[in-house]
Amino acid sequence: MSNNTTEALRSNARFNVLDGWRAMSILLVLACHLLPIGPKFLQLNYATGVLGMSLFFTLSGFLVTHILISRPRVFDFLVRRFLRILPLAWLYILIALSTHPVSREAWFAHVFFYANYPPKPLIHVTDHLWSLCVEMHFYIGLALLVSMLKKRGLLLIPLICIAITAIRIFNLEHVSVITHFRVDEILAGSILALIYNRQLGITLFNMMSKINYAYLWVLLLISCHPDAGFMNYFRPYFAATLVGVTLLNQNTQFARLLESRWLFYIASISFALYVIHPLLESTWLGSGDIIEKYSKRPLLFLVLFLCAHISTFYYEQKVMAWGKNISQKFKSVRSNEC
Repeated sequence: MSNNTTEALRSNARFNVLDGWRAMSILLVLACHLLPIGPKFLQLNYATGVLGMSLFFTLSGFLVTHILISRPRVFDFLVRRFLRILPLAWLYILIALSTHPVSREAWFAHVFFYANYPPKPLIHVTDHLWSLCVEMHFYIGLALLVSMLKKRGLLLIPLICIAITAIRIFNLEHVSVITHFRVDEILAGSILALIYNRQLGITLFNMMSKINYAYLWVLLLISCHPDAGFMNYFRPYFAATLVGVTLLNQNTQFARLLESRWLFYIASISFALYVIHPLLESTWLGSGDIIEKYSKRPLLFLVLFLCAHISTFYYEQKVMAWGKNISQKFKSVRSNEC
């Protein structure tokens, strides 16, 4: 077995940890939206949702930047990213807005993913789609950066991330759905990818591998709470460092937990779980007073996981396979032209 093959296998094994993190992030978001987490005055539902999204954004930033470091082909990147997001997102938007009528302007804002900006025409069954707006803006911005400056443009990400955090501090934005007040959570994941691939030198890589993840957990949990004040500004960096530490330290008990098969399955359907769940909650499955509503929760989760499974393996994966074929054909045409 060649050194390159061995390294590839080692890299794939390490990324199993990221599947565990992805599963944890969606479970935290679902818990925030669908379950009561402690007394309301503690604001634990709010903190849980912020934690889940912070981890989700970190993973997104890491993975797409890691891909562009090894394969800085912008067209291929955009085709795969858009075909990962758009088929289910647009189908969901079509169903949600057809059953909950909105203005034409709101339709445009949803379909073209700028509904997270004022006047923010998101409604109760699409309010969670603000995160897809942030994601899409990040993809386009990253593609433009690589198109203009090639692979070396990725080295500007740490400066851009710090600038976004500085803008948040200046505007006192602890948590926001607006892209330029939230995208540093994705960019911090991009910085992690640069560190992981030794694009920022070996020192940061070595430092991260020696950090105790338990301390980071405490700091991240604090930074997700609305009463944490200034600590909220460090949340992107705590989340990215925590994920990085588990990525570089596979021998801990927690890292082994992240590699479990049941977390891998949840990770595989996580996008569908995220997109679909508010619409299901708006049906009979989420209706009634407190006792009736929560007595239906097991059935709601069962239907949600079933729908997410069908969507992932019988709809989304087929579209993504089609997208890969388009990307491969485009690459072949360009190779022939050269």
